[in-house]
Amino acid sequence: MLLAIEDVLTKELVNEARRVLAGAEWVDGRVTAGYQASEVKRNAQVKEGTAEANAVGEMVLTGLARSPRFMSAALPLRVFPPMFNSYAGGQTFGTHVDTAIRQVSTTGQRIRTDLSATLFLTEPDEYDGGELVVEDSYGEHKVKLPAGHMVLYPATSLHRVEPVTRGNRVSSFFWIQSMVRHDAQRTLLFDLDSSIQRLAGVEGDEVKASAVQLTGVYHNLLRQWSEM
Repeated sequence: MLLAIEDVLTKELVNEARRVLAGAEWVDGRVTAGYQASEVKRNAQVKEGTAEANAVGEMVLTGLARSPRFMSAALPLRVFPPMFNSYAGGQTFGTHVDTAIRQVSTTGQRIRTDLSATLFLTEPDEYDGGELVVEDSYGEHKVKLPAGHMVLYPATSLHRVEPVTRGNRVSSFFWIQSMVRHDAQRTLLFDLDSSIQRLAGVEGDEVKASAVQLTGVYHNLLRQWSEM
């Protein structure tokens, strides 16, 4: 499932995040890349564990916690501390797949990367290129969202970032370990939850009874598929 999550950060928070990140220490993005990814990764990123990274990371995590759409789609168990990157002057990240297990540098905690996320911090008209391209069985999907919006997609997907030929593309990126490991199961639960929410706004005893029954199905499937 490839899904856009709108307004994770408000415009005001995006501006504050960019102000904080402008004063951060930026390093070569290859410092956190695996062997194969380092061959195709050309960008800059904020040094992990710095005050700036932690401050803006908390903004992102708070925004995620307030997003029902994210919670329903990701069913998060753990979220990797948000990181921040920048592409400019032709920088790009070639086709790759994300590392299956990531280790938090400050705590040593390991997280299985079920889902990948990119939260855009610059507006689409501020730069040329820079599309996130995600490949699946239906082909390639190009993603370039407004600042404050996020895209969520399976970490198993091949993906790349197109070269930025004008301006500067700044974003947050991170991974989620879901309570439900398999993408097909998460998709089914998301669709079921979305249907239940729509039924909740419809009047009628029969509709409400059906919504209650479907809610029971949802939780029984979640109980069967979830891992803690």
